[in-house]
Amino acid sequence: MANPKEDLEILARTPLYAFAQELKARFTGFGGWDMPLQFSGITAEHEAVRNKAGIFDISHMGKFTLEGKDLVSQLQKLAPSDFIRLQSGQAQYSVLLNPQGGIIDDIIFYYQGETSTGEQRGVLIVNAATCAKDKEWLLNNLDTNQIKFQDVSSQKILIALQGPSSVALLQPFVNQDLSPIKAFGHIEANILDQPAFIARTGYTGEDGFEIMLDPDAGTQLWQNLIQAGAAPCGLGARDTLRLEAAMALYGQDIDDTTTPLEAGLGWLVHLDTKGDFIGRSVLEQQKAEGVKRRLVGLQMQGRNIARHAYQVLSEGKIVGEITSGTLSPTLGYPIALAYVPTELSSIGQTLNVDIRGKTYPAVVVKRPFYRSKSRLTN
Repeated sequence: MANPKEDLEILARTPLYAFAQELKARFTGFGGWDMPLQFSGITAEHEAVRNKAGIFDISHMGKFTLEGKDLVSQLQKLAPSDFIRLQSGQAQYSVLLNPQGGIIDDIIFYYQGETSTGEQRGVLIVNAATCAKDKEWLLNNLDTNQIKFQDVSSQKILIALQGPSSVALLQPFVNQDLSPIKAFGHIEANILDQPAFIARTGYTGEDGFEIMLDPDAGTQLWQNLIQAGAAPCGLGARDTLRLEAAMALYGQDIDDTTTPLEAGLGWLVHLDTKGDFIGRSVLEQQKAEGVKRRLVGLQMQGRNIARHAYQVLSEGKIVGEITSGTLSPTLGYPIALAYVPTELSSIGQTLNVDIRGKTYPAVVVKRPFYRSKSRLTN
C-alpha cells in the first residue's frame, strides 16, 4: 500500500493533514493522496470503532452536487439501481456501469428532494482514485444543459464518525436531533453554527455518520470529536473494518471487468422496476444464464493470511485469486474475498490458497464475516 518516500511530495493532502501530523500519524499513498495509515495502531483503532467510536479523514473522496428538473431520471440511465423510489432524505448505494456491465465505480447517491422551483437536488460521493474518471463519465452522459453539476471535492472536508457511540459524540455539535435519522438517511443541519451535510452511512459495518462541511468548520469538528473521545483512525483500520463487513474495495474486489452480479451486489440491480440503463443487456443475460464466477468469502483454516493477488486452487489447479485478505481483529482468524467459479462458490466448499509456494486450506463462508449488533438497517 505504501509508496516510496520520494513520491510522497507529489501526493495531494487534505485540509486535515497537518492535524494528523500533530497526532504522529504514519502516512501512505492512496489514490493519489498522502493519507494517514494509522495513529495508535490498526488493531487499537479497529477495536475503538467496534466498541465506541473512531473518526476518519475521508476528505480525499470525490464529492459532487447535482441539480436539475430531471436529475433522477437521468441518473437512472447510468446505474442499475432504481433511484426513482428514493424519498427526500434517503440514499442508495449503487454502481456506475460501462456498456459491458463492468463497474466504473461504486457510489452513494443522496437524494435531497425538490426545490421550490421543481429542481431535484442530490449529492454523489465517489472514490478518490476514480474521481476524475467518474466526473468525465457523468459529464459525458448527463445532459449538462439540464443538470447543474458541481465538483466540490476540493472545497469540502468529509469526516466519517463510526461506532456505537457516534450519536452521543456528534449530537452536542449539531443543532438538530440525530436520533430520527435512519440508516442511509441524511439531513442538512448546522454544526458549530456552520451549514453541514450529515449522512448516516459508512464503510465499517457499524452505525455512524459521514459529515461534509467547509474546511474551517471541518477542522474544528475534527478536533472537538477527538477531544470528546473519538479515536483518530487511518486507512489500515478502515480496511480491516470494511473487510469484516464484506464491503467491496474498488480496484481490488470490484472494477470495470466485474459486474455487480458477479460481485454479490445483485441486491442493487433492480431489473424489474426500471427501464433501460447502460450495461442492462449484459446483466439480463447473466441473470438468465447465471454468472460463471462469484466473489466469495473465505475463512482460512489456520493462522496463515491470504493476501491480495494470491492464487486460489482446487484439486491442484488454479481456479481464482484473492482480492482482499487480512487477519480479522474482531474474529481472531484470517478472512478473505476471492473470485472463484460458480460451481466452487457454495458455502462449505473447501479450497486452497497458495501462500509463498505452499498451499493452505480455506472454506467458503457466508458474508459478511461480522455483523454489528448496533448497526442500523434501512
